[in-house]
Amino acid sequence: MRTTVTIDPDTAALLQQEIERTGLSFKEVLNRAVRRALAPRAKKVRLKPLFRKPFPSSLSLNRLGDEWDDEQTLLELKA
Repeated sequence: MRTTVTIDPDTAALLQQEIERTGLSFKEVLNRAVRRALAPRAKKVRLKPLFRKPFPSSLSLNRLGDEWDDEQTLLELKA
């Protein structure tokens, strides 16, 4: 579609900066900008921390696993 649009000077400057940065044509930069602005936005996902405090760096995961295995072994021996 061919149309005539009046672009504000500040917007024209932004388009020109993008043309220089990317090396794309005016048409390509304008179309990409319009698509980005009008495309449906992805729903933002909020992540909740699993733990309230950071995992202690002094604690070895291997040692923690060994302790859990030891506890399980003791429970099995008591049964």
